Amino acid sequence: MASSENNGEKQQLVSVTGAGGFIGSWVVKELLLRGYHVRATARDPAHVKNAHLLALDGAEKRLSLCRADVLDCGSLRAAFTGCHGVFHVASPVSNDPAGAAGLQELVPVAVEGTRNVIRAAAEAGVRRVVFTSSYGAVHMDPNRSPDVVLDETCWSDYEFCNRTGNIYCCAKMTAEMTATEEAAKRGLELAVVLPSFTIGPSLQQPLNLSNSHITTYMMGTKKAYPNAVAVYTDVRDVARAHVLVYECPQAGGRYLCIGDVLHRAQLVQLMKDLFPQYPVTDKLEDDGKPMARAYRFSNRRLKDLGLEFTPLKDSMYDTVVSLQQNGHLRLHAVPAGPKLARF
Repeated sequence: MASSENNGEKQQLVSVTGAGGFIGSWVVKELLLRGYHVRATARDPAHVKNAHLLALDGAEKRLSLCRADVLDCGSLRAAFTGCHGVFHVASPVSNDPAGAAGLQELVPVAVEGTRNVIRAAAEAGVRRVVFTSSYGAVHMDPNRSPDVVLDETCWSDYEFCNRTGNIYCCAKMTAEMTATEEAAKRGLELAVVLPSFTIGPSLQQPLNLSNSHITTYMMGTKKAYPNAVAVYTDVRDVARAHVLVYECPQAGGRYLCIGDVLHRAQLVQLMKDLFPQYPVTDKLEDDGKPMARAYRFSNRRLKDLGLEFTPLKDSMYDTVVSLQQNGHLRLHAVPAGPKLARF
């Protein structure tokens, strides 16, 4: 869809929940870049954590902040009225892997919030919704053969996630199923984006959960890395994926948004190669097991829509520079430029 600056037409109004978050902020930025008018929802629009949105290019004329809560259907309906589309990015996050206690809180909130968003969108006359799920709803299945290619047909094992304390995965699975069922029942077009662990430059100053573990590896505060696979996607690619599936009339269903799958040993080596001046964690946890094997995956559906994934080395470089600029990493000597730092 061409921007309003290019075609002279009044551009569509869309709404984004969770707009102040790491992914939500980049979705808003990408929409503004393409000429959309954006109504960003937040529980407290005046809070300083949302101020960075007002500084985005195009925000002065085409961005409004609106008070809404995913657990309040009336506030959502008011926020969505007049919108052609809704991007439901907001999601509850818990740092407490407390089994049943955490599950009782996180899953119902995710499900009820999603049900409210779909219901409010339908009642407000919205035609199309893009829902942010997670690869956590796809890959957590200990019984899946390592030879199986992970794609949109795969689902995580809910009981396994519950038993092992992966509450966030449980929440994303049930919320995605709810979105699919509610959209079908109410006649809404729905596309689902499933990003893997997301890194990249941050538009807001506070440290987000997605990038925080990068600092522990970079500074060596995490004394050893696990014998495990790492799965990463650049936040800018995640934002582009959301807009691509929204703009394609034929796009529907699930879209796996995975950039790279690699062993943690390869990840920390990449950090050391890019930023040799940092004391990057270099010890592997010795559990006596064979090295974990990176599984195969397919991101073909998004590539077919035109998404080109950012190379991990570029994404990692930009992540670290962003962490430095925002004061989350002690500033060591920085290479003269990306071309000198990358390989």
